[in-house]
Amino acid sequence: MSDSTSYPSPRAVADAYFKRMDAGQDFLDLFADDAYVCFPKHTPARGLQEVRGLFGDIFVLFRSVVHEIAYFNYIAQGDFLIVEGTTHGVLADGTQWRATEGLGGRFCNVFEIRDGKIQRLHIYLDPDYGDADIARYPWLTAV
Repeated sequence: MSDSTSYPSPRAVADAYFKRMDAGQDFLDLFADDAYVCFPKHTPARGLQEVRGLFGDIFVLFRSVVHEIAYFNYIAQGDFLIVEGTTHGVLADGTQWRATEGLGGRFCNVFEIRDGKIQRLHIYLDPDYGDADIARYPWLTAV
């Protein structure tokens, strides 16, 4: 007897993740109970409770964020989906960014999606969206 369960495609799951996040909607139901998420300069999260905490820590940094889904690049291999893209938005302090106009806002996410759930997500980006880290990177003063 074969399993006739139909799951959404990995791309549909990833797109739902970005769209719900941008709209301020809950997206944690897209994650497996034992999901693993890595975000730069944050302790990796294991399990839904820690994943919720990780995103809670990150979201206080933003007033708004928009992932420019129409311009994403996708690479799929088995259970893995790589999404390369850009964002724009406003930080909590009012600083605006747009990936096409500054250095912040470019990202690459590596998803592992099985049975319609995000099992693992590694988010690769520079969390200095406002290019404010000039003490360590003095060339940012020229931006």
